[in-house]
Amino acid sequence: MSMNALEKRSVAALASVYAMRMLGLFMVLPVFVLLADELDDVTPALVGLAIGAYGLSQALLQVPYGMLSDRFGRKRLIYIGLVVFALGSLLAATSDSIYGVIAGRILQGSGAIASVLMALLSDLTREEERTKAMALVGVSIGLSFSVSLVLGPLLGNLFGLSGIFYFTAVLAVVAMVLVNRVVPEPHVVTLASESLPAKVVLRRVLTDARLLRLDFGIFALHMVLTAIFLVVPRLLTDQVGLPTASHWWLYLTVMITSFFAMVPFIILGEKKRQMKPVLCGAIVLLLVAIGGLGADSFGLVYIWFVLFLFFMGFNLLEASLPSLLSKEAPAGSKGTAMGVYSTSQFFGAFVGGAFGGLMLESLGFTGVLGLMVAVLLAWLGVALTMSPPSHTASFVVQLRHAAGVPLDEVDRTLRDLPGVEDVVILEGADTAYLKIDRQHFDEGQLAAFPFIRPAV
Repeated sequence: MSMNALEKRSVAALASVYAMRMLGLFMVLPVFVLLADELDDVTPALVGLAIGAYGLSQALLQVPYGMLSDRFGRKRLIYIGLVVFALGSLLAATSDSIYGVIAGRILQGSGAIASVLMALLSDLTREEERTKAMALVGVSIGLSFSVSLVLGPLLGNLFGLSGIFYFTAVLAVVAMVLVNRVVPEPHVVTLASESLPAKVVLRRVLTDARLLRLDFGIFALHMVLTAIFLVVPRLLTDQVGLPTASHWWLYLTVMITSFFAMVPFIILGEKKRQMKPVLCGAIVLLLVAIGGLGADSFGLVYIWFVLFLFFMGFNLLEASLPSLLSKEAPAGSKGTAMGVYSTSQFFGAFVGGAFGGLMLESLGFTGVLGLMVAVLLAWLGVALTMSPPSHTASFVVQLRHAAGVPLDEVDRTLRDLPGVEDVVILEGADTAYLKIDRQHFDEGQLAAFPFIRPAV
């Protein structure tokens, strides 16, 4: 089975929106330290704060955005977040002081729609195709990071720091057009939101042990990702002798090849129902790669292979974790669950940078490696104790546009059927996606409803 046309269109658009946001945030990273001298009131501490400020507001606002998207709709919250992101970019672009840039970066991060984008992606894809869809978003993030290492210095040299921020604002506008013109609108079931108040939904998500294991996983993954970039650039320049201007091609080749290398393991996990062994194996792969960085001396080929192993494990986990989360999230609470998940992700990045920097200053290179190994071992222990993930399937139902039955009633009727665990109705597409347990679901029972269009 492969993605249908609607899924391909939705995934391509949402992956592009996600990538454009991350590109806008990443582009300043390789050049900010060099270009910040053109601002007033610059100090090293304030430069560091400006670089990382967006992560704090991202972490704080993921849950509110996700919960609001459960209640008021995904696309509406995406528009709001992209407008805030664009305003933050414009504020940073027009500021002459480092304080103005910090305020702009905080405002950029306040457009915290990562959880909403992932929830919408989950709404618009079937169970069998969801991991593939998440993998495409994951590789779009990796490619946006690689492109930022090239595009950031180019724009900085041509237009300065303000030019990068103006370009980021343009990307936000393009993303809004994509969401409006290409992405379908899932039907919002207002009854579910009213019957489950925000506090109840959040409490249910925060007390679900299976979800908490996945939240800790994404926290650990992005903590390690941030910490590793405290040491790898120095290894490339000092031990390998690779000029800073050439780092981009190494990252690009590593991330592209590692993505294709992890695809067979995604297929193994989904088709053969071996997601737990694949998940644990990917964590072990990260441990092996981190251990490989501790060698006394090495060359370019060696570190390329070590980074290949690291990003193979990273891409596999980055693709698998949100897919597993979408399967485990209670019906009507995906946005909230994704909000907690994304908060854990951004908080992990913040902690990785802060604690990694402290370890680097106090214990040196080995201290950072030790921190990463300790976190990964803790995660491996958590992953080994989790039960195998559930394996539900998706079933596509075509609806009669002129049946005259309200969509809320269609939704309730389908949810009441034996074996149906979740329902997503796409407004304007006359399509419903059902999450089903095949052992208890009988396709023949659909023929009794006038709003169902028989399969041709």
